[in-house]
Amino acid sequence: MDSATNVEDAPTVKVFIAGGSYAGLSVAVNLLDLGHGLSPRMFQQPYAHHPSLPRVKWDITIADERDGFYHLIGSPLALADAEYAKKAWVKFQDLPGLQDSQIKFTQTSVSSVDCEEKTATTIDRTSGIATTHEYDYFVAATGLRRVWPVVPQSLTRKQYLLEVEEHIHAVASAQHGVVVVGGGAVGIEMAAELKLVKPDSKVTLIHSREKLLSSENLSDECKDKALELLRETGVEVLLSHRLTNTTKVETANGSSKYELEFTNGHKMAASELIMAVSKSKSTAIYLPSLAVDEEGYVKIEKNGTFSPGTPNAEFHFCAGDLTKWSGIKRCGWAMHSGHYAAQNIHKLILKQHTGQEPVFMEFEEVPPMIGLAVGAKAVASGPDGTVYGEGTMQAYFKDDLGFTICWDWMGLGGRRQEEKTD
Repeated sequence: MDSATNVEDAPTVKVFIAGGSYAGLSVAVNLLDLGHGLSPRMFQQPYAHHPSLPRVKWDITIADERDGFYHLIGSPLALADAEYAKKAWVKFQDLPGLQDSQIKFTQTSVSSVDCEEKTATTIDRTSGIATTHEYDYFVAATGLRRVWPVVPQSLTRKQYLLEVEEHIHAVASAQHGVVVVGGGAVGIEMAAELKLVKPDSKVTLIHSREKLLSSENLSDECKDKALELLRETGVEVLLSHRLTNTTKVETANGSSKYELEFTNGHKMAASELIMAVSKSKSTAIYLPSLAVDEEGYVKIEKNGTFSPGTPNAEFHFCAGDLTKWSGIKRCGWAMHSGHYAAQNIHKLILKQHTGQEPVFMEFEEVPPMIGLAVGAKAVASGPDGTVYGEGTMQAYFKDDLGFTICWDWMGLGGRRQEEKTD
């Protein structure tokens, strides 16, 4: 392949990306860069033009059940602040960095993938019409299915705003307070954001174990600091409280409340009950059984391709939460793995035209690490220890629970004019 080839004269490569969140969009934007002879985008690094990189004309299809990108880690604030909720969901047609003739979005669910034939079948959620898509490369990036209220269940921005508005109204007018059940990352952040946005509200977090974040392999220092910061926000925290019975009763004024009972004999009432304890489920039911483990996670090699055993495994990639890989599921990993998948797809294309064996980008083992927003402060923990405070909040989340950080990392606002080379 001539490195000076114009994009218009370059070969067309079909890529089907299942999932339009952090991982899927990261794959797409990096493929665009590479196809234009640019180095793949990296957070806070300028684009560089590499004349030696082969040009590629992409035919990229991104299939997602939603009509836009939803900033998942912003859910705790989106479910407490109506103005922020508007920012957290951006329709795909309103993402400047992905308005390119080489990319098309389809609001559909992926029903099946034939790895041998290299075809993916999607179902339109409204009409029920099935469409078959041929591809050269496939990327599984649909992530995990999380229940309400951990994640809004709406599939359109319009319906999502109504769903969120109803929830915000309910918790704001909770006469007997709000109880959040579950002291994992989601429960902690939801309780803290509710108290931050509505400081006069009574918010209680209930957890069945002696420490918060009990299911994560994190240090006691991190868990203790999370508890300290949560209590600083004004959230009441009840540890070692396992919920055993919930009864919804009508009150004298015509409203309703929940009467809660715990195994230790404690009883309390709440106007709103938020369950933040359910386990996320794999969405990879569309993949052949050979490609996934018993929990539905995709078995991958270090370069992100499906593990041997699946037909055409080397043309199938997985990125984000669906990967069977070490570490706590985080949006940082999703964007990083998507970035690597894009580079390795490009390297395989280069091999086809030059015969040169690629040196793949390879995933390293990911140690347990977390960044947790707790009101106006944050706690972050990893191999180098635990840090916390307002400075940590700015470093990990800025003022919008990481929306700007993710937006800029993926370049969803588009490339700056001086960086364009074609």
